[in-house]
Amino acid sequence: MPLYEYKCAKCRNVFEVLQKFSDQPLTVHKDCGGALERLISPSVFQFKGSGWYVTDSRSKSSAVTDSAADSTDSGPPAEPAAAPAPATSTEAPAAP
Repeated sequence: MPLYEYKCAKCRNVFEVLQKFSDQPLTVHKDCGGALERLISPSVFQFKGSGWYVTDSRSKSSAVTDSAADSTDSGPPAEPAAAPAPATSTEAPAAP
């Protein structure tokens, strides 16, 4: 069942109510009799099942070797190797 958030126009009280989808929205605040407005809140979700964490999607042997490699590599990233120079038209083709 979803949790709905309401705000009273009269007393400015904000509260939550657990309601079914089929229930009608509340219109009157039971404490002060003011008009209620249903607020739009961001939805909450939970990750369930495997594959959400690094350790869930790998086998135990590869997770151990990857974590060991990550812990030993603490320096800056290595520079990429220089690309070989393009061949010029004056060079002879390689023999078959």
